[in-house]
Parts: sequence; structure tokens; C-alpha cells
Amino acid sequence: MSQYIVTNSRQYWKTNIALFLGSFVTFALLYCVQPLIPIFSQEFMISPAQASLTVSVATAGLAISMLFMSWLSDKKGRKFIMTIALTGASFCTFLSVLMPNFYFLLLMRTLAGIMLAGFPAIAMAYINEEFEPGHVGLVMGIYVSGNSVGGLLGRLLTSVLTDFFYWQVAIAFLSVLSLLISGWFFLNLPESKHFTVRQQSFSHMIVSLKSHLSNKRLVSLYSIGFIIMGSFVALYNYISYPLMAPPYNFSQTVVGCLFFVYLIGTFSSTFMGNLADRYGNGMILGIGLCCMLLGASLTLAVSIYTKAVGLAVFTFGFFGAHSVASSWVAKSVTTNRSQASALYLLFYYIGSSILGATGGSFLLWRGWTGVVILITGILSLGILINIQLCWQERVQVQQPDHEKI
Repeated sequence: MSQYIVTNSRQYWKTNIALFLGSFVTFALLYCVQPLIPIFSQEFMISPAQASLTVSVATAGLAISMLFMSWLSDKKGRKFIMTIALTGASFCTFLSVLMPNFYFLLLMRTLAGIMLAGFPAIAMAYINEEFEPGHVGLVMGIYVSGNSVGGLLGRLLTSVLTDFFYWQVAIAFLSVLSLLISGWFFLNLPESKHFTVRQQSFSHMIVSLKSHLSNKRLVSLYSIGFIIMGSFVALYNYISYPLMAPPYNFSQTVVGCLFFVYLIGTFSSTFMGNLADRYGNGMILGIGLCCMLLGASLTLAVSIYTKAVGLAVFTFGFFGAHSVASSWVAKSVTTNRSQASALYLLFYYIGSSILGATGGSFLLWRGWTGVVILITGILSLGILINIQLCWQERVQVQQPDHEKI
């Protein structure tokens, strides 16, 4: 059996950088239109909820295609599918700026999301297969930190370039940059050494998924994934509306600069992933959820400084919670890891689509307070689920884990 990728070796860092950049491209392309939602509302004369569909259809396409892509990667290999995903999504994003109306724009965003489905779950499976088992939490944290950097720069670049040029120029620039990164990824990611091609039928995959869904621990983690991502997207979809209105009247560029708080996520995903390896997943996941709840509440303050602190605390908690939950999913199974990870991300991105769009209705109902009511309510449910999950872990700690599959 080939050796695992050894921690701190040259190959270790080269692989981490490739996965980080792939994660960067995924989140940059997925959420680059998020700060443009108010602009879409004005340009296409549509409601905030309708404009937010530019994010929701991409995440929905990703969620729907995730399971198929994970099955395909078991037949065709990890690296091949991940490369096709990044390249195809970059190309679809470039085509979106050429679309004649809002409906064709939504079509291209949907196709980009479908293509991106070939990266996240497969990358998580690749990490668990190729790296030393005792260091998976830290590697997963580094990978998730690429999400935060991609989310930051994707949003920031589109915000700044839109202020100076047009939103079409901003999106085209980001898509070309993503194509170049996709090429670097292909040239530098090592081929899988612990992956064996499995020629299983699609029906066999359905049986595997049903088995995962009968695992109470996994279902709890899937529910938490739905909650944290849905809350995160709901907050960032609509925070631009109060900030671009009185008494703030911020420009698109200034609003884009607020996304620098994503850098906190770069730290928290790695930091909390490492803590989870040392102190246990349940405790650290609970801390992440509580940080999100506190941060969302702080954004209700009138002071822009308190709002900024709230965004920072919320973002810290989100990336930390996602890093721990996604790693915990992979640790909870011994076979069909790509399907287990794909199911987690399926719930994760369905939460993004559903709660991201629902937040628009709450914004019309009670303004920003309505959005925060939605977020705090759903996060409170997530905390209760995590408490139950920790209790299940405590009950099972002295006996064999019959839930693993």
C-alpha cells in the first residue's frame, strides 16, 4: 500500500495549496454575484428575493448534482472530475455575462452550480483518502479556509470592479482568473494513491445513500450543515440592503470591503479543525454555532462598528463549524466516504438555496430585523441538534459504534 501524504513534506504543502486554490475557485464563482443582488434588483426591475435567485439557483444546481458527481468520481477518479468541475464552472460563469436577459443569466448560473458539484464532496473524500488519518482535521481546515478566501475575493473583486466598470466586466475577469487557476490545479495536484475505481451501478449508490441516511449521527450532522449554510447565505445575501440605505448610504466598494471579515474564517476553519482533533468534535461544533448566534444578534445594532464585529464573530463561527462538521462526517464512516460527504454538502447547499431565498421574504416583512429573526431561530434549532448529537456520542462511547457503515 502506498504511503499517505506525509505532514509537512513538500508534497503535503503542494497538495494543500492545490486543494486550497480549488476551494477558492469554487466559492469565488458560487458567490461572486452575491454583492450584486441590489444591482440586479434595479437593473432587471425585480424584487430582492428574485434577484437572490442568482445565488440560489447555483447552489441548488450544485446540491442536486452532488450525488451524481460523487458516484461519477468513484468510476472516473478524483482528480479528473475535480478538474472538469473547476474548468466547466469557470467557462459557464464567463458565458453568463453574455446572456441577453435575467432568465438566461439564471440558466448560466444553474449550469455553473451543476459543474461545481464535481469539486467539494470529492475534495473532502480525497483529503480523507490521501492524508495521514491523524491530521485530517487540520488539512480539512486548510481546505475550508480556501472557501473563506474565495468568498472574500470573489465578492470583493466584483464589488470594486462593478463600481469602476460594469458588473459584466467584474464577472468576466473573475472567470478568466478561475480558468488559469484550474489549469494550475490540474498540473500540481497529485494523482490518487489510495483510490480504487469502483464500477458500481447507480442503484448500488442509492442503497449506499439510504444506509448513510439511517445513521442518526450523520443525519444530525447533515441537518446542522443545512442550518449553518442557510443562515450564512441569508445573512450575506441581504446585508447589503441596510448598508446601502440611510443612514449609512455605503457604495458598492465599501460594502464589498466588509467581506474582509472572511479572513477570520481562514483562521477559524484551521484553528477549530485542529481543536476538534484535540478536544472532540461536539464541543467545538457547539462553540461555532454559538458564535454564529451571537454574531447575527450583534448585527441588529445601529453602530456600524458593532455590526462589523457581529459579522466577524458570525463568520468565525460559520467557517469553524463547517470545518468541524464536514470532517466529522468523513470520520463517521469507513466506506463510501464520497457519498457521505456528498450528502452532507447536499443538505448544506439546499440550506443555502432555501434559507437564502426565504430571507428575502423576511427582509420585506421586517427589514433587517426580520432576516435576523430567521437566522437566530434556525441557529437555535442547530444548537439543540448538536446537544442531542453530543449526548448520543456520550452514550455510545463505551460500546462499539454499530452506526458506522
